[in-house]
Amino acid sequence: MNKKLVNFIVKKYLRFDKKNPFISISAILAFVGVSIGVMVLILSMAIMNGTAKEFEKKLFTMNYPLTIHPKFSTISLDQELLNNLQKEFPHLKFSPFISSQAIIQSGETMSGGMIFGVIPQKEALINPVYKKALGDLNLDKFDIITGSGISDKLFLNPGTKTTLYFTELNPTGFSMMPKMKRFTFANSFTSGLNAYDKAYMYTSIEALQTLLKKEEGTFDGIHVHSDDAFADIEKLRAYLGNKASVVGWWQQNGNFFAAMKMEKTALFIVLMLIILVASLNIISSLLMTVMSRRKEIALLLSMGATSKEIKSIFLRVGTIIGFSGILTGIALGFIGYWLLDNFDIVTLPADVYGSAKLPLDLAISDFISIIIGAVVIVLVSSYYPASKATNIDVIDVLRNE
Repeated sequence: MNKKLVNFIVKKYLRFDKKNPFISISAILAFVGVSIGVMVLILSMAIMNGTAKEFEKKLFTMNYPLTIHPKFSTISLDQELLNNLQKEFPHLKFSPFISSQAIIQSGETMSGGMIFGVIPQKEALINPVYKKALGDLNLDKFDIITGSGISDKLFLNPGTKTTLYFTELNPTGFSMMPKMKRFTFANSFTSGLNAYDKAYMYTSIEALQTLLKKEEGTFDGIHVHSDDAFADIEKLRAYLGNKASVVGWWQQNGNFFAAMKMEKTALFIVLMLIILVASLNIISSLLMTVMSRRKEIALLLSMGATSKEIKSIFLRVGTIIGFSGILTGIALGFIGYWLLDNFDIVTLPADVYGSAKLPLDLAISDFISIIIGAVVIVLVSSYYPASKATNIDVIDVLRNE
């Protein structure tokens, strides 16, 4: 069949059919549905990725890339091990700590949380949030830095005296009383995550060694900064052997990120169904076109057109509708991405999500998956009606129509 004739027939079938307007309306709905489906998928995947990376960045700061713990609770890490680690891994930064649960009180107001005893200079090297709060302060032994959630709740100002109660008990006569100590509030930090700002406190490592009766030069653990945590965790494990265990930040929050990944996958499948439903309109539109053009198809076959050529005509009509929808959806998706990224159209509660701006980050792998999925659905939706177009009894159609 002449190529120009094929192109002419395809263009004819794509024009609005006034005699059978429902066919054209069905094709338009298919185009719009595929466009919206692709656009929503692009924006949804970008938001899911952006949110996950934003949380990852916040958790990475407060949870540290790697943390070394003693293998048994009765054993503590010591200064000798810390010195050996610093010599063996000069590219890593180490910050030893002692931690304990504590209740902080100012006036009649109390708040519970976790307190870390750290060496300020070492902690500042691996924790930018703590470094910003520390600034140029020269902390005394019993000075304390708290999250902004705690300082706001207790109305703390620099120099305010506050009392901390620890879970360790002191015998007093015939009863046990929690250990308590007066601290001086030095400053507060804001991590961007409300959960940390309402629960974390920092003081000197010497303060907790004294209060918790820890031997000098012993620690509960060591925070480690690494630029390649996935590689360094294996090196540290091999070096430490049975002396201590090493935990990565992704292991400490494994359930959270696994849930986000599952949610992202489920959302992808659900939104891909929108494209699938829209593609059903391609099937219905092409099938109605086949039924209304039976005489034309029969004439083409009687004039020497092959079944393959007839099939290609309807396949091209379906793919043009579908691919036009995909391209339009991509364009709309990126326009929406640009608008959301540059204008505060959607704002989030900063204390919950860590940022008031909607985080966006479209991964190339997600974009390719969206395109491949949409293309496959469109091709499958176009192939079935195209194959039905060749199942026509030419003699019967020409005799009766």
